[in-house]
Amino acid sequence: MGAIETLVPFIDARSGRYAELSDRIWNLAELRYDEHRSAELHIAQLEASGFRVTRGAAGILTAFVAEAGAGGPVIGLLGEYDALSGLSQESGACACKPSAETPNGNGHGCGHHLLGAAAHLAAAAVKEFLAGSGLPGTIRFYGCPAEEGGSGKTFMARAGLFDDLDAALTWHPASHTGIFHQSSLANIQAYFRFRGVAAHAANSPHLGRSALDAVELMNVGVNYLREHMLPEARVHYAVTDSGGISPNVVQARAEVLYLVRAPRNAQAAELYERVGNVARGAALMTGCELEVVFDKACSNYMPNRAISQVMYEQMLALRGPVYTEGEAQAARRMWGAISGSDIENAGKNLGAVLRNPEPLYAGVAPYDPEKREISYGSTDVGDVSWVAPTAQFWGACYAYGTPFHSWQMVAQGKMPMAHKGMAHAAKILAATAAELYARPDTLARARQELLDARDGQPYVCPIPADVVPAFMRA
Repeated sequence: MGAIETLVPFIDARSGRYAELSDRIWNLAELRYDEHRSAELHIAQLEASGFRVTRGAAGILTAFVAEAGAGGPVIGLLGEYDALSGLSQESGACACKPSAETPNGNGHGCGHHLLGAAAHLAAAAVKEFLAGSGLPGTIRFYGCPAEEGGSGKTFMARAGLFDDLDAALTWHPASHTGIFHQSSLANIQAYFRFRGVAAHAANSPHLGRSALDAVELMNVGVNYLREHMLPEARVHYAVTDSGGISPNVVQARAEVLYLVRAPRNAQAAELYERVGNVARGAALMTGCELEVVFDKACSNYMPNRAISQVMYEQMLALRGPVYTEGEAQAARRMWGAISGSDIENAGKNLGAVLRNPEPLYAGVAPYDPEKREISYGSTDVGDVSWVAPTAQFWGACYAYGTPFHSWQMVAQGKMPMAHKGMAHAAKILAATAAELYARPDTLARARQELLDARDGQPYVCPIPADVVPAFMRA
């Protein structure tokens, strides 16, 4: 009996339990580095399944590593469970309506409740597969917090937690199924805090020094950079402290948070330095003091083609989920709340495959290992991919075209089609891992591919050694 025939019944028999796990995490909707209850739910189930669990990985309270088996190869499955602020949404509702189930106002607008549950289920299946097959090897599940704005895996990579992996596998909930073959953008995020001098804005403005003016001048200056940076680069900002709500007071403090992205780490670092120079200029122009607080960073993702090819083979063998008529109707109703632009944007990398899309994607997108593309988002999986050969895929869990970080995605997160996609993703992950244990030659080729891609460069964590995760700075 092959690996798929062994793994699929195990996963099917337990998918309901893991759907319940994902729903409980959906209800909690905890933000970066605050996922204490979500992490504990995973840990309790992993320990009950016989995994050896190390808590507080890399000194992060909500990070952990669960392990089973012995010896090599060592394969890691990456799990996430963090949510996004301001995206609370009633389950199944086709209009924006905050949920009474998540009074904290947060929501799983990127499907990480499903992501972690599927990787967890796959790890449990692979544990049983190794025990039954007699193959040597170790399976690990990494509990990875704070992907959203916290770069949890980058801190974990800096601590060396992925150094001995022969391969790392993960996935991401989406509205189609296919290999995540694109590279991503490296990024750096930092707070720029200006300190000025308060004064009466009418009686003695000449005595004041406006920190808000410094923020505004910085933003204007950065806008002038946009013509003179790489076309693939991105710079975003949010004013996180405008200094108060009284216009008749010269603001003595103001803060802006910047996120700088570029295709490679060195390019992001160079652009970040230019942004910092603009901030220093704004401080000089306004007579303010400047404090820069480095928040987080992550490396560009380097997909490993050797492992991605094995993953693609398993996807084709398993095919896509088979949906019921009720699930199709639910997706069609949700489609009515998704804009045509979002549906069109979802197909930009699928081409002719989806000239006439349906509300539920039931196939597997073609994979061309020679195709080189950039995803303009960022992920801390990038740092894992610099350390260990890494592959990931998109897994259909939502109505086609559902935009990420939206209430529409949160609304579908507990629906049957999302649970079905989660279980199917677990099968792909488990089958890929099982196949790699039997193919040491593929793992050797994957390692050489990684070394070639790094072109002699060692992995250098983009987060300086003296920077700690956000929760440790509070």
